[in-house]
Amino acid sequence: MKTCSSSYTCPVEATIHLIGGKYKAVILWHLRNQVLRFSELHRLVPKATTKMLTQQLRELESDGLISRTVYPVVPPKTEYALTEFGQTLLPVLESLCDWGTIYLEKISDADCSF
Repeated sequence: MKTCSSSYTCPVEATIHLIGGKYKAVILWHLRNQVLRFSELHRLVPKATTKMLTQQLRELESDGLISRTVYPVVPPKTEYALTEFGQTLLPVLESLCDWGTIYLEKISDADCSF
């Protein structure tokens, strides 16, 4: 998923490219306070297929936003955590959450969707 910085026309485009996958922002949000195993993430993002969740996790790892630690035990144990670089996105994710809360209240009050 890594892309040359010269391919972006603005910083917002670069950010959206990085976290704009179908479940990437949600995965990052769930990892904000804790280390999680694949099965825990899958329970938290139930609409994601195993294949899609795996793909999104690999891309986030490739982009340096999360780390993946595999323990040599049977059955295999794999944990995911935000990297230091990934933690720099927390204010952005918190702003998205705040805005989303306002939006959900607005559409709930209007009893319609946009």
